[in-house]
Amino acid sequence: MPGTPDGAAAPAEGRPAPAPAPAGVAAADASNATEHAAPGALGRLLLVGLGTSVVPLDSALNIAFPAMTAHFGQPVAEIQWIVICYVLTYGSLMLGIGRLGDIFGHARVFRAGLAWSALAYLLCSAAPGFGWLMACRVLQGVGAALVISCGPALVTSLYPEALRPRVLGAYALLFATGSVLGPSLGGALVAWFGWEAVFWFRTPIVLAALLLLRGLPAPPRAAVRESFDLAGAVLLALAIGSLLMAVNQARNAPVALALAAVFAAALWGFLRQSRRSARPVLALHVFALPGFALVNAANALANLAAFAVLLFVPYYLTRIAALPVGVAGLFLASSAAGTMAASLPGGWLLGRVPARAMAAAGIGCIAAGLGLMALWGAATPAWQLLPPLLLHGAGLGLLQVSYTEIVTATLPRADRGVAGSLAMMTRTLGVVTAASLLTLVFEGMQAAALAEGAAPAFLAGFRASLASAAGVAALVVVALVVRRRA
Repeated sequence: MPGTPDGAAAPAEGRPAPAPAPAGVAAADASNATEHAAPGALGRLLLVGLGTSVVPLDSALNIAFPAMTAHFGQPVAEIQWIVICYVLTYGSLMLGIGRLGDIFGHARVFRAGLAWSALAYLLCSAAPGFGWLMACRVLQGVGAALVISCGPALVTSLYPEALRPRVLGAYALLFATGSVLGPSLGGALVAWFGWEAVFWFRTPIVLAALLLLRGLPAPPRAAVRESFDLAGAVLLALAIGSLLMAVNQARNAPVALALAAVFAAALWGFLRQSRRSARPVLALHVFALPGFALVNAANALANLAAFAVLLFVPYYLTRIAALPVGVAGLFLASSAAGTMAASLPGGWLLGRVPARAMAAAGIGCIAAGLGLMALWGAATPAWQLLPPLLLHGAGLGLLQVSYTEIVTATLPRADRGVAGSLAMMTRTLGVVTAASLLTLVFEGMQAAALAEGAAPAFLAGFRASLASAAGVAALVVVALVVRRRA
């Protein structure tokens, strides 16, 4: 039976719920559980993190965009499809692949994802044309879905359940490391080897993880293999993909409405199929648990707000703050550094702080960081830029660890792959929505400033976008606090 959304295991049917253990007792239990961790678990955790890091290392592409558009002779606006093809693919496939991991084994699916990704990176680097690159990015998205859908389930299987929050914190730290290293590595690779290097440099990393991973936990061999709801997985992928694409095409009303209609039809089909299936891809009844639907919506909206930093801050750093590109990259990486710094302590604190309270605190940090960034002006000293970025990143770290813990504890242990995939899917939905809606806010305010003759017009759009994002995050915190008190 699934646990409660706050991370406490639900009582078995017919038994009274045990009294919650004091924080000190829970911490002692977690400490004692280390004695029973699988031999070599730490080394395998690091190797799983190494293999997973190639997904956030995709941030290395951002610095290569100018070289890629020049190489293929494409206008700057077309560069968005390099991102869209990739995000749509892994975003729509993650839940179905997470279910496959629950059936066939997370280690098997994870290793298949590493092998697939190694080939996809080489194909992307050798793409002879822009269309070929788009097709290869779809293949790369499949590999990413195979890897990240089973990563959280795999690392938590290495340790006792009492250590799950700490393991998730360590995993979030390793994931954030890729986000920190991506931009700086990408700049050096493009300068030395060209844009192709931002793809092929990850092939040795995944091959090393693939070859070194040994002794990963395997599911017990069942007498009868559990069935996979293929029809439900296809309908769910279609629903998620059409929704993400509809959000991306928000400016083109006819296309967006058509995609919204596809989403509605696919969602209806998925819900109908799930009610008929003995073992659906995603057990929908968990969303009826108190607060679980809200916490998933909160994660999507918080990531919508947080993505404003990657959308607009790079332009502020280079245009308004007039920082050299290399220095601007280091400033931008400070947000991911904040995520790294908060992830591991966040996992340790989950034994003492309720997961939902930590999620609200994390989103509050995101809101505060964004609010401070919205106050930046042309005369803001460079040293004042770092604290809001670090605060924003630390909030993301706390949110990621606590939200993943909530989802993991709520879904049955047999659905651990689906749980990890759901955590990534809601995050992806927020990021894609931010790219469309926050850009509309920015362009509208910048156009208004230009019409009024205000200078610089960019700063007006920047402040409005960051303030809007901060407002969204603040409203999410209020909703979580009100729901918790209720």
